[in-house]
Amino acid sequence: MFNIFAYFHKNILSDTLIKMKQTRIDFLKAIGFGVIISQTNNSFAKSKVENFSLKLGLASYTLREYSLDEVIKHCKRLNINQLALKSMHLPLDSSVEFIKETVKKVRDAGITPYGVGVVYMKTEAEVSNAFAYAQAANIPTIIGVPNHELLPFTEKKVKETGIRLAIHNHGPGDKVYPTPDSVYEKIKDLDKNIGLCIDIGHVVRLGLDPVKFINKYKNRLFDLHIKDVDKVAENGESVEIGRGVIDITSVLKTLQKINYQGVLGIEYEKDGKNAIFGLTESVGYLRGILKMI
Repeated sequence: MFNIFAYFHKNILSDTLIKMKQTRIDFLKAIGFGVIISQTNNSFAKSKVENFSLKLGLASYTLREYSLDEVIKHCKRLNINQLALKSMHLPLDSSVEFIKETVKKVRDAGITPYGVGVVYMKTEAEVSNAFAYAQAANIPTIIGVPNHELLPFTEKKVKETGIRLAIHNHGPGDKVYPTPDSVYEKIKDLDKNIGLCIDIGHVVRLGLDPVKFINKYKNRLFDLHIKDVDKVAENGESVEIGRGVIDITSVLKTLQKINYQGVLGIEYEKDGKNAIFGLTESVGYLRGILKMI
């Protein structure tokens, strides 16, 4: 019997999504065809989505030019309920009372503050402050960048507090942690609550494959920043997810394959003062791909 879904997956989906050579119009056509298929085989499509528990979240740096109240409003409108708070929305020098009040506002809106950062740590005092800050907020993960010489002291703080540290790679020009490999080499013998936040945009700007690192470090992958860039080059710039050169479908399929339990943190760095438009497009694109896989 002719299997229309298998035919679609082999002959259309692989061309339009996996190879990522289609125009935006082609993609919308593919989505439209997917809707028709889902109506004729709804139980299968539903089970595929339900079995993939990837949590879509936001790195609040995306909305760095917006107030926290605006961040909360836009998260609710986009149905994003996971948020990593950056210092412009929760300053690192805040009082314990202000931290608690701010985080309560986020939680009361139905949004889980799952992480703080990226937090740069260049002294022991900054390490101590970062962990006290996360403790006051009752947030389980710091997305951070401690200097190499501070890793023993940082490990001590991880053990004392139970707060995980996800070290973020920053790509070309970064002398501390340019790649996921450079992170792992420094932490491989440290406490297992020290892991990675892989930023796929910075990986691709180095001409490397993020899928390789997701697979390689799946057991220490605590967070992932998803974005798109316009070219594979050091000066590659942020674009709306789906408009750039990154094979987003392969990234999401790999996360599904490894049963990634962390948050998929959208970090859209373009159009600071008007980021909500590109963010909305990016969220729609990601949800479309997730429904297709």
